[in-house]
Amino acid sequence: MDTKFDEILDFPCDFGFRIMGLAQADLPDVVNVVFEQHIPGDYKQLPKVRVSSSGKYHSISYTVRVVSKDQIELLYKELAALDIVRYVL
Repeated sequence: MDTKFDEILDFPCDFGFRIMGLAQADLPDVVNVVFEQHIPGDYKQLPKVRVSSSGKYHSISYTVRVVSKDQIELLYKELAALDIVRYVL
């Protein structure tokens, strides 16, 4: 992944992630494991879990304190690799 985050962001900074995955109760827990592994304590899950109109998917948003472009790219890669996750925005 070759992004231009380093050209448009001043690090460290807060960065938003939206994760869309299957409508399973453990989606936040599975995602939290990845954040806890890479940035323990420097993330906050926004309180509302959004449900798709079909009810098949859930969307959760996070604010994360990141320190580099590489860290953002790693988080995108790790989150997208989760079986339960469909999209990372």
